[in-house]
Amino acid sequence: MRVQREWGGSGTGLKDLPYNIGEPYPSAWGSWTHHRGTSKDDGSPVSIFSLSGSNAQDGHLAAGRNGVKRLRTVRHPNILSFLYSTEVETFDGSTSRITLYMVTEPVMPLSEKIKELGLEGTQRDEYYAWGLHQIAKAVSFLNNDCKLVHGNVCLASVVVTPTLDWKLHAFDVLSEFDGNNESATGPMLQYEWLVGPQYKPMELAKSDWVAIRKSPPWAIDSWGLGCFIYEIFSGIKLCKTEELRNTGSIPKSLLQDYQRLLSSMPSRRMNTSKLIENSEYFQNKLVDTIHFMEILTLKDSVEKDTFFRKLPNLAEQLPRQIVLKKLLPLLASALEFGSAAAPALTALLKMGSWLSAEEFNVKVLPTIVKLFASNDRAIRVSLLQHIDQYGESLSAQVVDEQVYLHIATGFSDTSAFLRELTLKSMLVLAPKLSQRTISGSLLKYLSKLQVDEEPAIRTNTTILLGNIASHLNEGTRKRVLINAFTVRALRDTFSPARGAGIMALCATSSYYDISEIATRILPNVVVLTIDADSDVRSKAFQAVDQFLQIVKQYYEKTSAGDTSAAVGISSIPGNASLLGWAMSSLTLKGKPSEQASLPPINSGAPLTSTATNASSAMDTPSTAPARVNSSTDLADQPVPVSPTSTDGWGEIENGIHEEQDGDKDGWDDIEPLEEPKPSPALANIQAAQKRPVSQPVSQPKLQASTLDDDDPWAAIAAPPPTTRAKPLSAGRGRGAKPAAAPKLGAQRINRTSSGM
Repeated sequence: MRVQREWGGSGTGLKDLPYNIGEPYPSAWGSWTHHRGTSKDDGSPVSIFSLSGSNAQDGHLAAGRNGVKRLRTVRHPNILSFLYSTEVETFDGSTSRITLYMVTEPVMPLSEKIKELGLEGTQRDEYYAWGLHQIAKAVSFLNNDCKLVHGNVCLASVVVTPTLDWKLHAFDVLSEFDGNNESATGPMLQYEWLVGPQYKPMELAKSDWVAIRKSPPWAIDSWGLGCFIYEIFSGIKLCKTEELRNTGSIPKSLLQDYQRLLSSMPSRRMNTSKLIENSEYFQNKLVDTIHFMEILTLKDSVEKDTFFRKLPNLAEQLPRQIVLKKLLPLLASALEFGSAAAPALTALLKMGSWLSAEEFNVKVLPTIVKLFASNDRAIRVSLLQHIDQYGESLSAQVVDEQVYLHIATGFSDTSAFLRELTLKSMLVLAPKLSQRTISGSLLKYLSKLQVDEEPAIRTNTTILLGNIASHLNEGTRKRVLINAFTVRALRDTFSPARGAGIMALCATSSYYDISEIATRILPNVVVLTIDADSDVRSKAFQAVDQFLQIVKQYYEKTSAGDTSAAVGISSIPGNASLLGWAMSSLTLKGKPSEQASLPPINSGAPLTSTATNASSAMDTPSTAPARVNSSTDLADQPVPVSPTSTDGWGEIENGIHEEQDGDKDGWDDIEPLEEPKPSPALANIQAAQKRPVSQPVSQPKLQASTLDDDDPWAAIAAPPPTTRAKPLSAGRGRGAKPAAAPKLGAQRINRTSSGM
C-alpha cells in the first residue's frame, strides 16, 4: 500500500492519485464512504472507497487495512475486484488526518440499485434469486474453499456492477477460521466489534469463541446470509435480531432454507453450498439462462442450437434491464469468440432492438462488424438475412473499408443461396460504398451475376441495378444501365427477368437522353410486345407508352422553340423508384406457381405498388427458366438468347469465356431456323432494331485480357441504329448455310467502332 503525505489538502483532491474522485453514494458499509470515480488515463469508470482516521493507530483504519489486504488477495467472480489502494496523510495546521483510498471496479450499493430498478412480482423474485445465488456462491467460496469467515454478510456488504451482478465486499472483519487450532483461546475475529449487534448470532454476541471454534466454518456467515435474505425481501434494514422472526415477506419456496440458515444451534445451520444445490427457489428461467450462458463453452452444438433458437422468445419474458445489461454483453462476447451458434445472432439483434440508437452503436454494432470476418458460413448467412435490421446503423466508412471486403466473397460463393443473399444485401449497403468501390468492384460482380445460372439471381441483379442507379455517377450510368437492361435483361429466357428489365428501364428513365430512348430503348422494348409471356407483353406496351410520351413531350417543347428542352419525366406515371420493389424481394418468398409470370405495370400507379408479386417470383433459385412457345399468332417470335451464353460482357471478368474468339459475340453457334417470311409490320420492327454493320475484314482475335477491365458493360454496348443497314445474314461465320429470315433477339450483329 502506498503512503503519501500532503500538506494543506483535503485528501479528495489528490494530485498523485491516478483517479478522479466524484460524488459519493448515500450509503456504504461501516465507516467507509463510497464515491463514483473515473480513471485519469482513459476516463473509464471506477468506484473509490475512502476511510479516514485521526491517527495511524485508529482501529477503523486498522480494520480497513485488513479489508484492503484481503480484497487484494481473494479473487472470485462474485467478489468485488480490487484495482488500487493508497494511504494519504494530510496536515491542516497542527492536526493531521490519515485517509485510506481503495479503488475497485465500478459498482453501486445494492440498496440503491434495487430502488433504481423498481422490479415487482415475478421479475423481482427472479432477479433476487439470481443475485442471492451469486452471493451464496461467494460466501460458500470463502467458507468451504478458503476456510475464511466474512463475519458481516448483510445488505450493506453487497454491491452491484453495471451488468447487474451482485458482488460481496466489506472484508474488514474477514479472518481465517482456526477451529482446528486447539491452543487458540483469543478472539477469532479481531475486528468483530465493527459488526452491528443485530447481525450477530448468539454465540458471537456472547463472544463464545470456544463454541465458535467447535462450530462449522460457515456457521457465522450462514446466519449473516439469513439476515441478508430478510433485508432484501422486507425492503428495510434489520434493526433488531427479533425481526428475523417476521417471515411474511420471505418466498414460500425459500422459507425452509431461510429458517435453517438462522438455526439457533451453530452446528445445525445450513451450509451455503447446500443452499445453492438444493433450494428450488433458484430454479427459474433467469437463473437457468444466465447459468447456461456462463458455461456455454462446455455445451455441445445441439444444446447450443436449441438454446439460442428459444432465446429470442425467452428474452421477452425476463426482466428487460437484466437482459440488456447482463445477457446482451454475454451474448455479444460469445459470438465474438466463436462459442455461440449462428442462431444467437437473431437473439442479439432482438435484444439490440430494445436499445436506443446510441447504445446499439456501442454495444451491438462492433460485434456485428467483427462477425463479418467469420469463416462460419452459417454466421455469414444469418448476418445477410438480418441486414435490414442493422444495415442503416453502419457508417459509410465502416461499410466501405471493413464490411464490404468480407461480404464481396459471397458474390462468387458456390452456394446459390448465399450468392443471392449477398446480392440482396447490396440494396442496403451499396448507398454507403464509395464510387471507387462501386465502379472498381461491385459492378464487376454484378456483371457476372447477370449471367448467373440461377434465373432468380439474374432477375434480382437487374432489380438491384435499378435501385442503385441513383448512386452511380453519370458516366457509369451511361455505359452500364442501358446495356445491362436491354442486351441482358430483355433477352433473358426467364420471363420475370425480362419483366424486371422493363420495369428497371421505366424506373430509371430520368437517366436517359432523348437519343438513347429513341434509338436504343424503344426498339428493344417494342420486341417484347409480342413476347410469349402475357405479363411481359403488358409491361412492354405500357413501357412503350411511357417512353413515347417522353419523346412526344420533347418534340412538343422543341417545336415550340425551346432549344434547351430536356427530357421531362416528372409527369410520367410508372416512373417511381424500384426501392419498394426490391425490398419486397428481400422479405417475400415466392411460390412456384407464381414464377411463371410477372404482374403488369399499372401505368396509373407507382411501380412499387405492382412489384411485390414480381419479386416473389424472383426469390426461388430453383425455378427453371421459362421458354417461349410458338403459336399461330406468334410464329415469328424468337427465343431470346440465354444470358448464360457469351454476349461479350462476361468475357472480361477473370477470364470467363477466354477460350472464345474475341470477334465472336456468342451468337455464331445458333443455327438459323427456316421461318416463314415475316409480315410487313414485323419486318418494320426488325428493321428498326438493326445496327450499322460493315463487311467484316480480317481482324485480330480479341482476348478477354485486352478488354477494358474498368468497364464490364462496354463489351455489349450497342451503337444507335442508322437508316442504312445490311442484311443480317451477311458476314456470318458459317456462310455455307443458306440465309434465313432474321430472328428477333437472336441475330448476329457486326458492330463498327464508329458508333461506340
